[in-house]
Amino acid sequence: MERKVYAIFVAGGSGTRMGGDTPKQFLPLGDKSVLQRTIEVFLEADPDMNVIVVLPKAHFQTWKEMCLVNCFDHKHSLVAGGITRFHSVKNALKKVPDGAIVSIHDGVRPFITPQLVRDMIEKMSTSRALIPVVPVVDTLKSVVEGEAHPDRSSIVAVQTPQMFYSEDIKAAYQQAYDLSFTDDSSVAEKASLKIDTIQGEKLNIKITTKEDLELGNAILLMRKS
Repeated sequence: MERKVYAIFVAGGSGTRMGGDTPKQFLPLGDKSVLQRTIEVFLEADPDMNVIVVLPKAHFQTWKEMCLVNCFDHKHSLVAGGITRFHSVKNALKKVPDGAIVSIHDGVRPFITPQLVRDMIEKMSTSRALIPVVPVVDTLKSVVEGEAHPDRSSIVAVQTPQMFYSEDIKAAYQQAYDLSFTDDSSVAEKASLKIDTIQGEKLNIKITTKEDLELGNAILLMRKS
């Protein structure tokens, strides 16, 4: 039986690093919000996927009004964010049945391409857990005295979306919270899940600062030209 795709978009933060009163997921990127642009990429890749959006409870109405104004009418579920990303994802996974593929993506990574999403979904026919990675090109240096400098040839930067068989990642999220849980793959690895990788995209950036937003507008302009 073919597995249906459930896409979780994690946008439960308040965006304090961006400054101002508007959470970063609601900031305009061109004529749409960052979050809307992010979701629309996935719907272009698979119009039939089930969409779950994690937001601060206090901003549910804000998002509903933005969807109305911007004619974004794709059916989706809203889930209240938790005290950490771990708890936010755990809340969202309650909406996902067993026997599905679940894609977990940062709601403020709007520049992933539909092709990468499609490639990842296709590869999930032979993988149970899959993450996109990109090589580290900068020289790495440890600031701890006496500690060897990391070898960048053995290190990659991890992106989202991260895809899993739903029953696997739901079981992994039954673990107690740990400070080492920085993303979904770290939760999966602690539950002894095997993680496969796929080549990510350099422009699949996460918008968290004003500088990121400026870069995002430049990327948007470049892609329109």
